[in-house]
Amino acid sequence: MAQKDNNNNNNFFNQNPLITFAIFSVVVILLFKVVVGDGVDGNNAITGKNTRTKQVSYSELKSLVESKGVNKVEIGQSYIKAMSTDGSHIYTTRIVKGDTGLVDSLDKQGIEYAGFSETNWFTEMFGWLFPFLIIIGIWMFFAGRMQKSMGGGLLGIGNSKKMVSSEKPDTKFDDVAGVEEAKEEVQEIVDFLKYPGRYVEIGAKIPKGVLLVGSPGTGKTLLAKAVAGEAEVPFFSVSGSSFIEMFVGVGAARVRDLFEQAKKDAPSIIFIDEIDAIGKSRAASGMMGGNDEREQTLNQLLAEMDGFGPDIPVIVLAATNRPEVLDQALMRPGRFDRQVLVDKPDFEGRVKILKVHMKNVKMDADVHIEEIARLTAGLAGADLANVINEAALLAGRKSQKTVKQKDLFESVERAIAGLSKKSRRINPKEKKIVAYHESGHALLAETTVGAKKVSKVSIVPRGLAALGYTLNKPEEDKFMMQRHELWAEVDVLLGGRAAEQVFIGEISTGAGNDLERATDIIKSMVQTYGMSDIAGLMVLEKSRHSFLGGGQQQASREYSEKMAENMDEFIKNSLQERYVAVVARLEEYRPAIEGMVALLYKKENITGEEVREVIENFEKENDIESKLEKVVETIAEELKVDATMSDKDKE
Repeated sequence: MAQKDNNNNNNFFNQNPLITFAIFSVVVILLFKVVVGDGVDGNNAITGKNTRTKQVSYSELKSLVESKGVNKVEIGQSYIKAMSTDGSHIYTTRIVKGDTGLVDSLDKQGIEYAGFSETNWFTEMFGWLFPFLIIIGIWMFFAGRMQKSMGGGLLGIGNSKKMVSSEKPDTKFDDVAGVEEAKEEVQEIVDFLKYPGRYVEIGAKIPKGVLLVGSPGTGKTLLAKAVAGEAEVPFFSVSGSSFIEMFVGVGAARVRDLFEQAKKDAPSIIFIDEIDAIGKSRAASGMMGGNDEREQTLNQLLAEMDGFGPDIPVIVLAATNRPEVLDQALMRPGRFDRQVLVDKPDFEGRVKILKVHMKNVKMDADVHIEEIARLTAGLAGADLANVINEAALLAGRKSQKTVKQKDLFESVERAIAGLSKKSRRINPKEKKIVAYHESGHALLAETTVGAKKVSKVSIVPRGLAALGYTLNKPEEDKFMMQRHELWAEVDVLLGGRAAEQVFIGEISTGAGNDLERATDIIKSMVQTYGMSDIAGLMVLEKSRHSFLGGGQQQASREYSEKMAENMDEFIKNSLQERYVAVVARLEEYRPAIEGMVALLYKKENITGEEVREVIENFEKENDIESKLEKVVETIAEELKVDATMSDKDKE
């Protein structure tokens, strides 16, 4: 019985419902025509049950009219019909255009005549249906295309397509640099895929799923390919978004199809990139309901991962940069029971990554890759690959045979500050403001303990809005900042605005972003880090950051209005006090600032070594400490703030 039902479901008519409908419609129309009957024309005057149609010539019809052999005549656009007097025949003939003699004869003989439409009900119906049939034909064409791309069934509903074919990547662990800890975590996966019997015999259960977590560009996909390449097993790679369609059930069917293919080719690896597209928490939809298609796809994925036995060597790797949004059911043991952090590389990691991408690029002997690695703190592996490629493009544009150190420096600047806008001409007044502004940043960075040292100062416009920039580099990789380092960063940010006031005599809008960042630093010191007397060690805001800095930060305010007023007053006073110290520093180093500005006017770009040389020459010629406190008192009196200096300020 089951076999019979299956045959019925697979016959031609069930599989082609549109063709079945068309055939049924034609049969109904033909039956209607047979039952109703054609007659001659239901709307015509000429009728008869036993009449026979006879084709005659036009002249013969005229003779019949003159002899009164007909008693009824109907004239159409192309032919004429006439009923014989005895009703036994209907004579038909083609009409002769321009001849009016027949009508005159009919009038003379007193024979009844009329006009008629040559169309019948069938042709009229066809005229109405023809446009509709064209629309159906176009729809069937596109439906067929969709059916091929989405799988079997009407528009692919409820069916899957073969989403991806397996491949065996040639990527090895040697091609993945800068993520040594992550490579160690996935090494046992390779061993299990190569020798599954070793683990089964001892009773060990290898993780079914490994979740690779990291910022965009850190090498999650490359690491997954390296696992498959080392294990020499089939690799099924698919994006999480490709499971989602507008039709409910397609995603779940595609998950089934993907896992069936992987099981057939086991041992194998399934890699789902951007798994958060289908794995978002179902609780996040709340009372409003969620995306049914996404939830069904997620449920099917959970069921498939549960279906793996310990003897089925299929490993599921997934990648995301938003693990905080994933459903908890995915993270429990037995599914993605291991999370591997693929983080941005440290200094040694950046050196290794740069060397990997330099293999096929001709480098000059003057290239010091360690210097480039220091300048690129915070960049991911993909960014570093782009730095090398941009440098090669710059060298090729200059018709060089090798990539030089200056090409790499320019490439780093592009990655950090944007493209150079040499064609953007700024007027001399703005150029002067920018030169003093950037020199103020550079001086504070070099003379403040805990600040990042200067790598380059430029007054060449870059990016979308920057008219100049100061490039700083840390002496070493840092994962936390001390209190004095935060204050040092505030001082450096205020250096640009202070330089405008000291040397130009008027402030501009160029320091807007600097002031915003400085305010945020002091605000975080009060609210989050417990670095002030306003709140002490109490945390005023609980921040819920998206992992790795992705997404929008959400914070809940948990303090009184009085505390808010005290905090605002503290931030305002702190900025003003730091500003006094910064202005004092600039006043004392006025000749050094003028020297930097002169170099910037001459070269437009100066290096950190040139900045330090200008400052060192000035410090040798002047006794800085004996003059600094007097300058602070003068500036404080002008700005009407407390002139008390800390030891840090004196530094």
